[in-house]
Amino acid sequence: MYVVRFGRYTRPDFYVLLLITLQIILQTVEGVWPLPRTITSSPERYPLSPQAFYFGYGRHSAAQKGCSVVEAAFRRYFSLIFPDHTFESGPLQFGARSPFTVEVSVSQDDCESHPTEDSSEKYYLSVSARQASLNADTVWGVVRGLETFSQLVYQDDFGSYFVNKTTIEDFPRFKFRGILLDTSRHYLPLRTILKTLDAMAYSKFNVFHWHIVDDPSFPYQSYSFPDLSKKGAFHPMTHIYTQADVRRVISYARLWGIRVLPEFDSPSHTKSWGKGQADLLTPCYRGGGPSGSFGPVNPALPSTYQFMGRLFKEVSSVFPDSYIHLGGDEVDFSCWRSNPDIRAFMQKMGFGADYNKLEAFYIENIVKIISALNKTSIVWQDVFDYHVGRASLSVVEVWKEGCYHCEVYRVTKAGLRVILASPWYLDQPGPTHNWARYYTVWPLAFRGTEQQKKLVIGGEVCMWGEYVDATNLAPRLWPRASAAAERLWSDERQTSSVDKAFPRLLDFRCKLLRRGIEAEPLQVGHCSHEYQGS
Repeated sequence: MYVVRFGRYTRPDFYVLLLITLQIILQTVEGVWPLPRTITSSPERYPLSPQAFYFGYGRHSAAQKGCSVVEAAFRRYFSLIFPDHTFESGPLQFGARSPFTVEVSVSQDDCESHPTEDSSEKYYLSVSARQASLNADTVWGVVRGLETFSQLVYQDDFGSYFVNKTTIEDFPRFKFRGILLDTSRHYLPLRTILKTLDAMAYSKFNVFHWHIVDDPSFPYQSYSFPDLSKKGAFHPMTHIYTQADVRRVISYARLWGIRVLPEFDSPSHTKSWGKGQADLLTPCYRGGGPSGSFGPVNPALPSTYQFMGRLFKEVSSVFPDSYIHLGGDEVDFSCWRSNPDIRAFMQKMGFGADYNKLEAFYIENIVKIISALNKTSIVWQDVFDYHVGRASLSVVEVWKEGCYHCEVYRVTKAGLRVILASPWYLDQPGPTHNWARYYTVWPLAFRGTEQQKKLVIGGEVCMWGEYVDATNLAPRLWPRASAAAERLWSDERQTSSVDKAFPRLLDFRCKLLRRGIEAEPLQVGHCSHEYQGS
């Protein structure tokens, strides 16, 4: 059996005797976040020691020693389970403690693959004397199960570790549970992105929606079009994501079971693109001549689609996920309307003065490019709202305020899949205690058939970057994003009470602090281990 071996960890034996003799009641965990599907726990508890703690593979597990995802998880979770342990060299010393083994069994050998939209995250966890058994269909289920096990472990006032007898069967309610980060309006250093991926995994999010470029800057360093970042980034050397940076994010996310979904939003939100790609944007006119300003991407030129074809061919090869987000939101028609060449193209195509048809023409061409690359397109709801020919669309992200359930109904009625974002815009400042606003969201509370409701594949938290950078990203996200995480993972019938959820969220917030995540407080109080800085 493969085991994790670490150095000596000493503690005076009289502490153990004192606890046994005086029968001191030990503190326990408040619970797991997000709440598992079924959980049965007992007061019966077992001591754990980092000196006598093993991870291993079951005899019949499809994954065995050398599985990159599982072994990376073993290393990470040892440190998370025993945060006070110091890594000194030396042999294992069992002493008065019995060894404890977490044995993992996986049905599928997907150790070197990337998580996909169809990846199972289901797991079964049983904790008993001297052993925990973790069974899952995939390695991604193992990662989720190890997170749960790590949350079950607690310490007493003397620093001793315990875990209670527990049985858990768990799987997510929705397959798409995402967080959007905007790295155009404020550049986020690579370290900040990786730390956010850590925090996402603690809440069992599984999609990082990378809104990597927008009007203000183009930090993605393209090997096909290097001038895009050279001229469009805030700084061509310090405020970019190189190909190596992108590969590191994807590789790091993979080990957490997190997909990386790139978004290259067009035809609007592309001012930074035009700095590095001539003739891509539409020249705006005023008083009969060019004004010197530029609008959305020019949909009338063949060169536009040649450029987009090359760019998205690169993007599809760099990002392994099956989805690419095309944006398509907030298109201002005034520049198109002012340009005589655009108006002439409109007449030629029979669009008349309906600029929605022009936008639809552009989007349909981009969707065709994506389909030819064997990728699935996601668009913001604007495209659906103003798009007459919806047959080419696949997934629509609902983001606007108002009756978002009405929009979900309309999109699913058209037979399209939905990602819900409207209730989870966390970028605007607000008191942390309003976390309940993001918890009391019912994604399927619309009048639709069961078939329609199956088309809602999940939701995501959006963190736009107008007023967010590395200094305030984590406290702006956490623990409010965790409220959305439970709504997207857990059974709604078991998690409808804010009052019942609050103690668990308080406990989870303290866990985040101890793991180095700057999660804002929920009320007056304290954590046993306060944030010590990163």
